[in-house]
Amino acid sequence: MGEGAGGEPAVFIEDVFSTYLYTGNGSTQTITNNIDLSTKSGLVWLKIRTSSGSRHQLTDTVRGATKYLQSDIDYAEGVAATGLTSFSSTGFALGANADYNVSSGSFVSWTFRKQPKFFDVVTYTGTGSNTTIAHTLGSVPGCIIVKRTDTAADWAVYHRSLANTEYLVLNSTAAKATGATWWNSTTPTSAVFSVGTNASVNASGGTYVAYIYAHDAGGFGLAGTDNVISCGSYTGNGSATGPIVTLGYEPQWVLSKVATTVTTQNWLITDTARGFTVSTDNDPQLFANLSSAETLANRFNPNATGFDVVSANSEVNSSGETYIYIAIRRGPMKVPTVGTSVFSPVTYTGTGATQSVTAGFPVDLSITGARSQAAGESFYDRLRGATILLIPWATSAESTKSDALTSFASNTQITLGADTTTLSVNNSGSTYVDWMFGRAPGFFDEVCYTGDGIAGRTITHNLAAVPELMIVKRRSSGIAWFVYDATNGATKNLVLNTTAASVVDSLPWNDTAPTSSVFSVGGVAYTNNSGATFVAYLFATCAGVSKVGTYTGNGSSQTIACGFSAGSRFVLIKRTDSTGDWYVWDSARGIVAGNDPHLSLNDTAAEVTTDDSVDTDNSGFIVNQLSATNVNVTSATYIFLAIA
Repeated sequence: MGEGAGGEPAVFIEDVFSTYLYTGNGSTQTITNNIDLSTKSGLVWLKIRTSSGSRHQLTDTVRGATKYLQSDIDYAEGVAATGLTSFSSTGFALGANADYNVSSGSFVSWTFRKQPKFFDVVTYTGTGSNTTIAHTLGSVPGCIIVKRTDTAADWAVYHRSLANTEYLVLNSTAAKATGATWWNSTTPTSAVFSVGTNASVNASGGTYVAYIYAHDAGGFGLAGTDNVISCGSYTGNGSATGPIVTLGYEPQWVLSKVATTVTTQNWLITDTARGFTVSTDNDPQLFANLSSAETLANRFNPNATGFDVVSANSEVNSSGETYIYIAIRRGPMKVPTVGTSVFSPVTYTGTGATQSVTAGFPVDLSITGARSQAAGESFYDRLRGATILLIPWATSAESTKSDALTSFASNTQITLGADTTTLSVNNSGSTYVDWMFGRAPGFFDEVCYTGDGIAGRTITHNLAAVPELMIVKRRSSGIAWFVYDATNGATKNLVLNTTAASVVDSLPWNDTAPTSSVFSVGGVAYTNNSGATFVAYLFATCAGVSKVGTYTGNGSSQTIACGFSAGSRFVLIKRTDSTGDWYVWDSARGIVAGNDPHLSLNDTAAEVTTDDSVDTDNSGFIVNQLSATNVNVTSATYIFLAIA
């Protein structure tokens, strides 16, 4: 876990929050999301995505497993003996109740663990008189959601962006209303919140639960100062180029609602697990106040420091109206310690029909290489959207391929379609390798941005380390892939889609080395054309996990030590002083003492299996000089990315 400020164990967002997707089996199943709900308190909020009429189910550890509330209705607490049946140190268990686990149904669960400066659960009995309720959030609440449990009553919502005389109703589309008897016209403190005499929050003898959310309170990360949750607001402008909401981090979950409009709107829930992308492809939407199935809409785009409103729809952006939100930071925040938690190479045979490829962790970038046919490699990633293709061996703009990689919406897998009309990822009988990456501090990050044409622009990233390898592609039109590497520095660049040596050119990176928080670009077409959209893939050396480095060839054989203990599972090598392919080897196809299959990212050639250019070594890998690849020519210079 790591030691935080004051010697206490550090806490990270992945310890206290999870969006977990699952498929119902109509029986019993255990959901392992690695959130401790047995020794810690918390809330599980779940909803079927694929059918209408099944309500949101909210169960917390304080009221107890099997007891539920439904956010889309004012009903009292119910009991479902075969719903959510128990909590554990790694998640929760489900019974056969259809609202929780109908066979073949697609579900989403959001788990909030009780933690100071993040989330608290409090139950209380009403007095019928103005009173205060103690909480242990350890900071001033940003949002409080109260539900009466013993009888029907509306869900009452306090939000810091509204006056303490105002409230919203979670199970309603209504705008804010004024009522001094709800929060007793009193702003909450870091120790208590106040309720008035309204029966929805404080009827004499009534029983209540309050879900309490922090706002920019710090408390997370190794220093204990990182924010992971924000309760804020923005003002709509009625344009498809809407407000930019700055959080100071990239979000993974947003609950939003218009507060002031006379046109009533729903409570919108967006998350990265189901799809929260920067593309114009529609993202899946659920509504806290509706029992309806998931719909598709393009409302928000995440960025490295918050999110952009990208729709003029009144649901998110009526001119002059106030919108409130709860936003939660994207994880993970922990630096990985083993390569298998963030990278997986997998070989498979195409079926020409839907199939899944398992990584063992949430996949953020999938690079598929066609082995048995000359079809080249394909880049797909979660942030741009599952069906959006980039090809590394060409200058083409990104394009939509609806039946290739079809979904990242799994906790451990990607889903492939029939692949009937696209570049090859699943043709029946063909063989493939998939290199799957998870974003993690110190290892790999991805940033999408829109160019402004201004030299010296800095782009914020969340790698939490200085990038040593950056691959940038203009998404919106055809132009080369530009590559920065730390060895050549900010005055040179390489091109991924060619074999060319590095060239002197200070414009792409504005002659400025990246830092642990930003990288720089010039005002040029290939990294910062005004109005163009770009994607950047950033890699760094992460102890025991990855190594970005350089070596000089010796003409025979040499060991490239990377600090690993069980060798490399992925090796990318490029010669920089002269021409040379962007060669890739991996352990799934074989890094062994004999011949090792390789592919080249810069061309469409099928896999080559007839040379022994690399060998295994526990500390990293071995390169052998052969004319077939020339990866160890005397005095030649090379860069590499290796992953354990």
